Amino acid sequence: MVQATKLDKRMTIDEIVGKLRDGMTIGIGGWATRRKPMALIRAIARSSLKDLTIVSYGGPDVGILAAAGKIKKLVFAFVSLDHYPLEPHFRNARQAGAFSVLELDEGLMHWGLRAAAMRLPFLPTRVGFGTDIVNQPELSKRVESPFEDGEEFVAMPALKLDVALLHVHRADQRGNVLTLSPDPFFDELFSRAADATYVTAEQVVPTAALDMRNNFRYNLVERAMINGVAEARFGAHPTSAAPDYHLDLKHLKLYADSAASAEAWAAYRQTFLDVDDAAYLAAAGGPDAILALSKPIY
Repeated sequence: MVQATKLDKRMTIDEIVGKLRDGMTIGIGGWATRRKPMALIRAIARSSLKDLTIVSYGGPDVGILAAAGKIKKLVFAFVSLDHYPLEPHFRNARQAGAFSVLELDEGLMHWGLRAAAMRLPFLPTRVGFGTDIVNQPELSKRVESPFEDGEEFVAMPALKLDVALLHVHRADQRGNVLTLSPDPFFDELFSRAADATYVTAEQVVPTAALDMRNNFRYNLVERAMINGVAEARFGAHPTSAAPDYHLDLKHLKLYADSAASAEAWAAYRQTFLDVDDAAYLAAAGGPDAILALSKPIY
């Protein structure tokens, strides 16, 4: 067991999951099928955690947690496998009424995270006017500009998180992190909106190897925001962690097909969820196969 300290924040995946509690509001970084902390998601699916509020630009992270019965409420802008537009396990759970939802568009989700990151109770926005999305109770508040224009705005409430879970490319033991992909999107806001942030990293390396002088632009949040780091090679699979490796479309098809029946899901779960990371990696084809994945076309 590795005990995280101010100077050494290294932990195991199971130790990170051990920091989570029933009923928490957990933000999951990444974007649909990009940089999802899937090793952590699988560990949560195996755990006894329940009644979670999940906030996510969702992909298979949401689908797996939905299929595993971990979600009490979902706050989302979409839940997609990209090439399979509507995540099938999410669809099954939503149609069954398995959890309550706050359905947002991408702009409102962004604004809610930003409000929380700025420690504000809400931010005003025009987003949502003219749609039914602002008829939800959580979005019913309006604010008027204090200036001469007097314009009315939607008051998007802050999406305050107990914990944010992210996947990054490189980290050191102190919590300095690098996200090397060209589309980091809102991972920074997830971290800043949360009381604690835990990350998995493709590699945990010495600080000097991060070469912060040349790579500072890839350092999305200060190390003070990071509470724990776990090394998880291929920890985003089957989502992408480009440039290290790309999306595994063949595996995503297998995963999507597992939503067809209880038996198909049980078989997928037995092979890919109820196993340790080494067994998962072997079942997924091994390191060489993942590194050889072609860049997908979107």
